[in-house]
Amino acid sequence: MTDAVLVLASNGPPGLLPARQQMAVSLGFHIILACFGVAFPAMIYVIHRRGIVRNDSVALGLARRWAKVSAVLFAIGAVSGTVLSFEMGLLWPGLMSRFGDVLGLPFAFEGLSFFIEAIFLGIYLYGWDRLPPRRHLAMLIPMAISGIVGTFCVVSVNAWMNHPAGFDIQDGRVTNIDPWAAMFNEGVWLQFLHMWVAAFMVVGLTVSGVYAAGLLRGRDDAHHRLGFRVPFVFASVAAVAQPFIGHVLGMRIHDTQPAKLAAFELAPKTEGPAPLRLGGLLIDGEVRWAFSIPRLGSIIARNSWDAPVPGLDTVPATDRPPANITHLAFQSMVMIGTLLAAAVVLFWVARWRGWDLLKARWFLWFAVVAGPLAIVAVECGWTATEVGRQPWTVWQVLRTSDAASMSSGLWWSYVGVLVFYLGMAVGAYVVLRSMARRWRSGEENLPSPYGPAAVVSKRQSDGRDSGP
Repeated sequence: MTDAVLVLASNGPPGLLPARQQMAVSLGFHIILACFGVAFPAMIYVIHRRGIVRNDSVALGLARRWAKVSAVLFAIGAVSGTVLSFEMGLLWPGLMSRFGDVLGLPFAFEGLSFFIEAIFLGIYLYGWDRLPPRRHLAMLIPMAISGIVGTFCVVSVNAWMNHPAGFDIQDGRVTNIDPWAAMFNEGVWLQFLHMWVAAFMVVGLTVSGVYAAGLLRGRDDAHHRLGFRVPFVFASVAAVAQPFIGHVLGMRIHDTQPAKLAAFELAPKTEGPAPLRLGGLLIDGEVRWAFSIPRLGSIIARNSWDAPVPGLDTVPATDRPPANITHLAFQSMVMIGTLLAAAVVLFWVARWRGWDLLKARWFLWFAVVAGPLAIVAVECGWTATEVGRQPWTVWQVLRTSDAASMSSGLWWSYVGVLVFYLGMAVGAYVVLRSMARRWRSGEENLPSPYGPAAVVSKRQSDGRDSGP
C-alpha cells in the first residue's frame, strides 16, 4: 500500500455519535453470542463423545440439553448478526462505499460459514435417536469448524482496520485491490487467536457457573459435577494461555499503533524506563490518582528493563485516542483476566492436593461470578481495541468522522436497536429459564421448534405396546 493518506473533511457529521453508540451496543450484544457459536460446539462434542464411549447417560443428557440451549442462542445470534450486517452500510457509508470491494471476501465467507453452521446444527439437533450415534456425533465437527471460520472472517475485518493492506490509494481512489491480502493482513492471526481463546473463557466459565449455582443449592450429583467440570477444563486452558497471547499481541502495538499503547499505559510523555500505572485518569495533561510501579511498564509493554514507552506527546493532538476510556478498559480486561487465570490455577492445584473446592461455598460463589467477569473482560477488551484506534476507522487511512453517516435521524434507529435488543435479551432469559425449570421437574425431551415428529418405535406403531 502506498503512503498516501485519505484526507477528507474533519468536522464530524450529525450521524457520528449515534452511529458510534449503536455500533457499540450491537457489537457488545452480538460478541457474547458469537463466543457461544465458537466454543459451545467443541464442549458439546466432548460431552457427547464421553456419553457414547463410556455409555454415560449423564453425559448424553447434558449433550442433549446443551444442544437445545445452543439452538436458542444461535437463533438470537442470527438476528443480531443480521442487524450488524445492515449497520455496516447504514451507519458507516464512508467506509463501505470506499472499501467494500476490499472487505467483501471475508464477509462472503462469513455468510457461507453461518449457513453451514445452521445446517449442521439443525441436523444435530433433530438427529437425536434418528442417526447412528457416531454419525450423529460427527455433525458437530463441521458445525464447530464453520463457527471458527466465521469468527476468523469477522476478526480479519477488524484486524484489517488496524493493519490496512490489500489496496493502494491513487488520487483519493482505492485501486489495486487484493482481497486475499486484506483478509490475511499481518495482524489477523494474533488478534483471532486472542478472540478465539477469549470465547472459550466466556463460554466455559459461564456454563460451569450455571452448574456451580446448582451445587450451591445442594444439587451435588453427577449431573452437576460433570456439567461443571467439562466446560471448566476448557476455560482453564484458555484462562492460562490468554495472558501470554495478550502479552505478545500487546508488544506488537508499540510498532504498529504507538498512540494506542500510550493510551493503554496512560503515558502523557515518553518515558524510559516506564512505570506501570494502575488506575488513574489523565486530567489537563497530568496523571492523577494512579498507583505507579517503577519499570514494570517497560517490562510488560516492551519486554525490557528500560525501553521507553511512547507517550501521547509523540502524537498530534488531533490524532490522539480518548486516553481515559482506553486505559481503564484495557486495565479492567487485564486485571479480570489475571484474576480468572489465578482462580483456575488455584482450583487445579487444590484438586492435585486432594482438596475438593466444589464443596467450598466461597469457591462456588466465585465460579458463579466468573462467567459475568469473563464477559466484562471481553467487552473491555473490544472497547480498548476500538476506542484506542480512534480517531481512525482504518488506521491512518480513514477517519471515523469521514466514515460515519450524514443522517441526523440515526438517533431513532439507535433507540429502536436498544428496544429490540432488550426484547431479545428478555426473551432469551425467559426461554432459557423455562427450559431449566422443565428439566428440573423431570422433562428431558423438550420439543424443538419446527422439528420433525418424535420417533415412534415399530412396536408402538403396530399397537403391540398399547396396553398398560
